[in-house]
Amino acid sequence: MMKIKVLLMGAVLITALFASCEKANVDVDTTPIPVNTSGISGEVYGIWTKGSVIRVTGDIIVPVDKSLTIEEGVLVIMDTLARPEFIVKGNLYSRGTVENPVKITIEENYRNEAHKLGKMWGGILGAPTCKELLLDHTILEYGGSTVTEASMSLKLGLYKAAAGENLPALWFSNVKGKLVVNGSTIRHFQEDCTYIEGGQIIFTGNRFYATGLTGGEGINIKSGCIADVSYNLFYSNNTNALKLSNAGDRVPQAHVIAFNNTMLNTGWRRPTAKGGSVWVEASVFVEMYNNLFANTRFGIKRDVKKLEDARSKFRNSLYYGETQTIVNQFQPTAEIVGGVNDVISATVKANDPLFVNYPLSTSTDNVTFNEGWDFHLQAGSAALNKGTKDFVRNFPNGITINGELYSSPEPSSYIGAYGAK
Repeated sequence: MMKIKVLLMGAVLITALFASCEKANVDVDTTPIPVNTSGISGEVYGIWTKGSVIRVTGDIIVPVDKSLTIEEGVLVIMDTLARPEFIVKGNLYSRGTVENPVKITIEENYRNEAHKLGKMWGGILGAPTCKELLLDHTILEYGGSTVTEASMSLKLGLYKAAAGENLPALWFSNVKGKLVVNGSTIRHFQEDCTYIEGGQIIFTGNRFYATGLTGGEGINIKSGCIADVSYNLFYSNNTNALKLSNAGDRVPQAHVIAFNNTMLNTGWRRPTAKGGSVWVEASVFVEMYNNLFANTRFGIKRDVKKLEDARSKFRNSLYYGETQTIVNQFQPTAEIVGGVNDVISATVKANDPLFVNYPLSTSTDNVTFNEGWDFHLQAGSAALNKGTKDFVRNFPNGITINGELYSSPEPSSYIGAYGAK
């Protein structure tokens, strides 16, 4: 405990930045933090104001019952020597925009091929006391460092609390908490993009790509979660786009409704039983609708020894395979889930989604993401008008965080995350 207290002494560097006001029993500081603030570590809360550059030199902790708001355009640079962890015991509201996203990254000269799978800082760790966490139009990149005996997360008993574990970009663990990740990008991380162990959750309109060195999922959900997962793009995740499980036996039972997502090239860099596109197991209650699988390894795969909840539903998926090997691996078996009204064929290159700009011949081992790609659908796409709207989301009225309503969008009549342009 003394070591923790010594580290937190770094907070005195920024005590002048703190003020207090009460809102919904949470102390929200409205004192602006100046542009080009450097040397931050220890306890942080208040507001990082629009356009600021924040340099983090050591682990930072948002205290219990405090909040940190990050405004649009803020650039947070994590020190690559200290490899800080971003621990949230209170609340975090990262509020970027399409034009001015929040970006949590490393110095520009380190953002290169040598670090394409991260490890250069920790991740955002939402402790069980974190009531609300928002990532709205936020970019997380180049993180996922490995936990050591000296890591703050281990000392505080967070995540898996074991040396040798690789941190996810985002961990959330309050079964009574609220988590919204909207319009955000997680890329260049060593392992999981997200590892979620509880809460009311919306993931929508996000991109998860170029992640996972030897393992790692796009969205990894365990027991205690009620989640809507929609309109997300998953590209070249090492293991699966989605791993959906009720492991941990927390209450409530995990119930995930995943709809209108696009998954490409997932699973090929981990050619084991679990490397694929979607993995379901351990009594998870899962509903999947309108999801597009292009050149993924396997379709929806189940653990035959730990089956999903019998109430689970799988409908209106589209499968495209550039090679016979790919096509063979998404055909329904005892392990590979066959859905109702799926658009599926045993023929190579059948059911072409006709993306506006993406060569379906791209190697399945490719990790490099081209920002010029466009996954909208052209006229004549096999994915148009093949979706269903005949289901009810977990959060049809959205989730309110910090007084603002964030929606879980309605499903679409097309399959995949993007319709016609």
